[in-house]
Amino acid sequence: MGSFGAGLAATRGASAAPAPVLRRRLGMPRLAPRPFPQPIPLPIHFTPPALQRIPLPGGRLGALPGDRSLVALTVDDGGSSEVVALYAKWIAESGMRVTFFLNGSRPAWTDNAEALRPLVADGRVQLANHTWSHPKLTDCSDSRIEDELLTNDAFIRDTYGVEARPYYRPPFGVMDERVAGVAASVGYTQPVMWYGSLADSGLITDAELMQYATDWLLAQHIVIGHANWPTVTRHFGDIASIIRSRGLVPVTLDDVFVRP
Repeated sequence: MGSFGAGLAATRGASAAPAPVLRRRLGMPRLAPRPFPQPIPLPIHFTPPALQRIPLPGGRLGALPGDRSLVALTVDDGGSSEVVALYAKWIAESGMRVTFFLNGSRPAWTDNAEALRPLVADGRVQLANHTWSHPKLTDCSDSRIEDELLTNDAFIRDTYGVEARPYYRPPFGVMDERVAGVAASVGYTQPVMWYGSLADSGLITDAELMQYATDWLLAQHIVIGHANWPTVTRHFGDIASIIRSRGLVPVTLDDVFVRP
């Protein structure tokens, strides 16, 4: 989603990051600000959920159905190898469960494959398709849509040995019936949207990220974040505290749904 971050500052050995990207308005009602929860002593460790999986509901998936106390953190893009590496470290240490919607053209997913493979194998990380190079699919020809999805699909299988189908997220959250039909013709039948965002596709402040996390990490929400900028990496403990303090269980999409 959104513009790709170029990683951390040049002083840390990476190329200079582009200018901050202003946040666009979220396509959802803005909740009244919620108070930050009291911090919980770390480390927090989440145990794997024991759930009766359910069939996919079909259509655009924006939230988890039912009235359980689940939350799905989904993370897009991969504009920074350092940020993806820190996500992998956090997941390994905490038992957090994350669904990554990745763009395989980004070096982060090759750079961090060794760290991510065991997390993918044991289910803490699920990989899903966000296209190869993040184009706006409604502006693409049918053949370009197919190529974007299938090239990324092959990268995920070749690099991680897993199947991403049927889950995909159209870049920028933009799609129409034509895009849905083309995607379905190559096995990508389940578009995944969100109900809540960390709003960090571009660079935001620590306070902004914490407010979005506090507002949107709620029961049955699919929350979108991005692996582009380092702000979120300073608040992994805070995100875990919000989830734990609200009695939520972090899940991947595969924890909840049976693939067709």
